[in-house]
Amino acid sequence: MWVKVDAVGNSPEFPRHVDVAVIGGGIIGTCAAYELARDGVSVALFEKGLIGAEQSSRNWGWVRQQNRDMFELPLAMHSLQRWGALSAEMGRDVGFRRSGIVYVTQSQQSMDKWADWGRRAREQGFISYLMSADEARTRTPGSTSQWLGGVWSPDDGRAEPSMACPAIAAGAQAQGANVQQNCAVRGLEIAGGQLRGVWTERGLVEASRVICAGGAWSSRLCRRHGIELPAANIMGTALETTTAPEVTPGCLVTSKMALCRRLNGSYSLAMPGHGRIEISPQGLRYASKFYRAYRSKLAKKLQVRIGRSFFAGPEAAGSWQLDEVSPFERQRILDPEPDRNQALRALAAMHDEYPELRGVHIAGAWAGMIDTTPDLVPVISPIDSIPGLVVASGFSGHGFGIGPGGGRLAADLATGAPPLVDPSPYHLKRFAQGKEIRQPEMM
Repeated sequence: MWVKVDAVGNSPEFPRHVDVAVIGGGIIGTCAAYELARDGVSVALFEKGLIGAEQSSRNWGWVRQQNRDMFELPLAMHSLQRWGALSAEMGRDVGFRRSGIVYVTQSQQSMDKWADWGRRAREQGFISYLMSADEARTRTPGSTSQWLGGVWSPDDGRAEPSMACPAIAAGAQAQGANVQQNCAVRGLEIAGGQLRGVWTERGLVEASRVICAGGAWSSRLCRRHGIELPAANIMGTALETTTAPEVTPGCLVTSKMALCRRLNGSYSLAMPGHGRIEISPQGLRYASKFYRAYRSKLAKKLQVRIGRSFFAGPEAAGSWQLDEVSPFERQRILDPEPDRNQALRALAAMHDEYPELRGVHIAGAWAGMIDTTPDLVPVISPIDSIPGLVVASGFSGHGFGIGPGGGRLAADLATGAPPLVDPSPYHLKRFAQGKEIRQPEMM
C-alpha cells in the first residue's frame, strides 16, 4: 500500500456507553467526533482499520469552494473557515495552506459555465475571478498551452491527506473523545423500535445516537438494517511525483490533468473525472438511480468492468449476524489496484504542459473508492425509520474539502442542535422511489 497515514493511538479504555457513536474514521467521522467532543458531548469513534487510511488519504488534497454544486457551496464556505482555524485550535498541523486554485481552459463553453456559476456564487457571498487569456497565462507560468481564459479562487487551498484525519482524531481525543481503530462496527442495536447502540467486534456499545460515516462501506451497512442508500463506488487513480520545481504554489486543473503542490516539494497528480466502476450487486441494485449520471458526458471517462467487487467488499451481496465476523473485518482497508496506464497518461500530460518538469517521475501511485450519489451531492440525513441514526456519506469525491462542514452538520443533526446550514438538500428522501433525481451540477 503506497498511501501512508500518520499514526494515531487508540484510547486506553474501551467505551461501554456514550451519547454518540461515530462509525468511520475518515474526514467526515473524525470532524464530527471532534466537533461533538468540543461541545462536551460524550462520543466514541470506531474505525475498522486505521484512521484516514481509505479515501480520506487517497484524494487530491484540494480544499475548494470554487465550482461546487450550489447545494454544497454553503458547506464548502464553512469548511474553508474551519480548515483555516483547525491547526492553531488543536495545536496539530493538518497541512492546510490557503494557496489558491486555478482552472484554465481552451473552451468557450467552460468559460460561459464559470461565468454563470460565479454570478450565482456571489449571491451566497463567495467571490472568485474570471480570468482573461493574459491573466490565465500569468497564473500558469511555463505552460505550453494557449489558454482562452480561466477562473481563480485565491481563498481556496490544499491540505495534506496523510496528516489531516490523524491530526483531527488526535484533536478529538484531546477534547475527550474515545477513538478505537481496528474495531469494526458490525451493525446497530435496535430494541422496541429504538436505537440502543452499536455492535462492535469487541461487543456492544450503548448509544442513543449514531452517525454512520463509513464512506464506501456505508450503503452496505445501511442495507443490513433496511435502509436504501443509493451509492456507486468509483475507483479513482492518483499519483505522487518525485520532488519537482514549483510551477504552481497550490492547485491547478486543465482538461487533461489536476495538479496539487505538496508540502514535501512533490505534486499529487491525476486525470480529472477518470475512473472505473466494477459491476456489482450494489451497482445493479441502484442502476436506475444513476441513469442520468451514466448518460452524462462525465460517464464517458469511466471504465466499466467485472472485478472482485461482485463477490467481496462494500458492494457485494449478503448479510451477517451481529455475533459473527462481518465484511468490515474481512477487509480492514480498501486498497484497490491503481490504473497504471492512467497514471502514465497523467504524467505525460504534465510533461507536455510543463517542459521543465520532464525530468520528474512517478514516486508512487494508488487508487481509492469514491462513494458517489446519483446527483453528486452528499447524504447528510437523519433516518426516519431509525430515530437517532444519522447517515453522512456519498460525498462523491468532495468529502475531504468539505469534511469540516459535513462533520459539523452531521453532529448538529445527531444532537438536535441548530443545523449549520439548511439540511434539506442533503436528506436521503430525495432518492425515494418515484422521485425525480436532479441533474448533477458542475462540480
